[in-house]
Amino acid sequence: MSLEADDCGSNTKSLHFLLVPLMAQGHMIPMVDLARLLAARGAFVTFATTPVNLARIRPIIDRVATSALPIRFVELYFPTMDVGLPDGCESADLIPSVDLFLPFMNALSLLRKPLEAHLHGPDLARWPKPTCLISDNLHYWTADVARTLDIPRLIFHGPSCFFLLCGLLIRQHRDELEAALEATSSGPIMLPGLPHPIRVNKHELTSVMRSDPNWSKYMESVRVAEESADGVLVNSFVELEPWYFERYHKVKGKPVWPIGPLSLYKEELDAKATRGRVSSIDNKLLFQWLDKQKVGSVVLVSFGSMVRNTITQLMELGYGLEASSRPFIWVVTEVAERQVSGVEEWITEFEKRVEGRGMVIKGWGPQILMLGHVAVGGFLTHCGWNSILEAISAGVVMATWPHFYDQFLNEQLVVDVLKIGVAVGVEKPKLFGVGDDNEVAVKVTRGRLRRFWRG
Repeated sequence: MSLEADDCGSNTKSLHFLLVPLMAQGHMIPMVDLARLLAARGAFVTFATTPVNLARIRPIIDRVATSALPIRFVELYFPTMDVGLPDGCESADLIPSVDLFLPFMNALSLLRKPLEAHLHGPDLARWPKPTCLISDNLHYWTADVARTLDIPRLIFHGPSCFFLLCGLLIRQHRDELEAALEATSSGPIMLPGLPHPIRVNKHELTSVMRSDPNWSKYMESVRVAEESADGVLVNSFVELEPWYFERYHKVKGKPVWPIGPLSLYKEELDAKATRGRVSSIDNKLLFQWLDKQKVGSVVLVSFGSMVRNTITQLMELGYGLEASSRPFIWVVTEVAERQVSGVEEWITEFEKRVEGRGMVIKGWGPQILMLGHVAVGGFLTHCGWNSILEAISAGVVMATWPHFYDQFLNEQLVVDVLKIGVAVGVEKPKLFGVGDDNEVAVKVTRGRLRRFWRG
């Protein structure tokens, strides 16, 4: 199935980009921005993903349809239940447990057949043949699709160039880093080959080099496919991390294009409000409340689409916000997903106690617009790269609370290198999802948060 913005004729001389994003909100959102930027420059764009992900960006699809941008949204069947995933589990934030993460990643290659079926479909004749394939680097199987089409393939990286280079250095110095960690038994060690003192712990090493042989097999397929790519796109800009771009380009030995911040795509406010998903709050009421606050007084608290805190940690965070003297907006994804027992009832009572001073968004909020409002002066973030770029673009200082994967290294870039944020003090990652008996329930106490808000 395809959803076309416009019949753009059969101009075979036009560029036609085939985009295949990773099914995760942090990767999907910037790829949608990229699609619109390419189309605005006159290129044809095919954006291929699954039904659930298309439904999430339906407002954008409808807007593209009325704008006549030459973008074709293609629906790819994803056989979740055939591979042991829950029905509708078509995005990383919908994976219910860590045990299903690798099956989800392995199942991505099953998108190849429906994509190739579309590429050989009769409706494609109205458009020129794809001239370039851009896919998330974790879609290693697209290398074969590009070879079949005999077109160049560029890989898209969602994280910072800083993180990408750190990952390369960790793999390069694996043996000495593991030996150093073994010798120290605890505490961080310095990562060699960088101009700034960057510390890595065991969790940084394991996030890059997992010991699970099945995961290692998957990542080896990703590495091989990345080596065969014709170039690399990074959602960042040279002025933010110049040394890292220069060194990463030398190490990769192929073109590396900084194309960010993609969040600065120019569009109307109501379109930005639906960037990623439809807002879970009445935006008119939200911004009426913001307009009443003093300039720079509001703290925005948001942890992205994948972080799931325990009920105990959510309560500690709430009590910390309640005890502070600052107005705040708190985006609580856990309520909408209903994956944390007891959170909905507690949040309802919490809202009554902070009415007037605090605004709670139960689900998805228009983050880029909130950060751009003059009343927002601080951002408590999980250090996802999209969130960091949006805060930097808006000139909002950050309080960093990383949870997993690239977020701890991103924190060091923000706090230690760029010096545009302060760390809340989390040192160890949380496990994927919630409900694991081994997960520490509280990593940041209300007392620490209260002292933090009050400076």
